[in-house]
Amino acid sequence: MSTRTIEIIVETNGSTRVQTRGFTGSACIDASRFIEEALGKQTSERTTPEFFQVADEQQRLREGGG
Repeated sequence: MSTRTIEIIVETNGSTRVQTRGFTGSACIDASRFIEEALGKQTSERTTPEFFQVADEQQRLREGGG
């Protein structure tokens, strides 16, 4: 099992960024939700390849593959 981390990056201009590592699928969203809500309004979101990893695997199983 890989290590799961949530990083909060505070830029010099005061903006913040939440970055998750070691999560697959939408687990990263659930894990970081409380931090994002505490930081305030979200202005953008960028997903990583790991976000789609579980979703792709579940899709293949539903379609009868793999």
